[in-house]
Amino acid sequence: MTVSLLGAADIRRLASELDVTPTKKLGQNFVVDANTVRKIVQAAEVQSSERVVEVGPGLGSLTLAILETGASVTAVEIDHRLAARLPQTVVDRGVPEGALTVVDADAMRVTSLPGEPTVLVANLPYNVSVPVLLHFLETFPYLARGVVMVQAEVAERLAAKPGSKIYGAPSVKAAWYGPWRLCGTVSRQVFWPVPNVDSLLVGFRRDPEPRGTEEERIRTFQIVDAAFNQRRKMLRQALSGLFGSSAEASAVLEAAGVAPTARGEDLTVDDYQRIARAARQD
Repeated sequence: MTVSLLGAADIRRLASELDVTPTKKLGQNFVVDANTVRKIVQAAEVQSSERVVEVGPGLGSLTLAILETGASVTAVEIDHRLAARLPQTVVDRGVPEGALTVVDADAMRVTSLPGEPTVLVANLPYNVSVPVLLHFLETFPYLARGVVMVQAEVAERLAAKPGSKIYGAPSVKAAWYGPWRLCGTVSRQVFWPVPNVDSLLVGFRRDPEPRGTEEERIRTFQIVDAAFNQRRKMLRQALSGLFGSSAEASAVLEAAGVAPTARGEDLTVDDYQRIARAARQD
């Protein structure tokens, strides 16, 4: 199978044909460089036997690079014009019928995915990247790994370790599902229009077994949010509203083996989970 990828001229022609102007509201920055989309697919280690979910396929540049491997794709696209055109684009570029399934929907509202894809590969809109990632990890337990292109600051935060200034609630929530790593840089010049921020590739691999119950996850995430809403305060103060008082918060923290004088950025996801369990037993 020979798949012809899209170049800059192809993408501009398609956009003109569909009367599509990339919008900030939808975070649309189309990748116009074939080497870049192949780099993303290689970083994700996509195999021909796999089913991949792509969020925000746009005009199809990354979609074609995924399909080029022989994998099948479930593409979730919020823009109706783009969703309607994508199947024709991939057939025109040499992809056999049936390899692509398009879901015309808002990714944040999707609750089922045709084919139960195990790999996530996407160029995610900067303004919704973290909510989309957390929604997909929470909603689709069969997603085993993925690589996404996001704003550099977001990628660094997702992969951050405790103790750093960029470590925050997204870092802990992402780590609930498994380890994250930075896996590549992307030039601003490969986008149309050229964004005013840098991009990075960030990858994850889901832990083989779930970390805890859904009730435990919700409780842990509540504690994480409270801790980072007042990240400069000691945990006994930051969590006082959640537990009723700083004394109650201190008691729960001590029961979990966490120093009440610690700050949110000092704790691992394991620490937060222990606090959630101690609070439940309290």
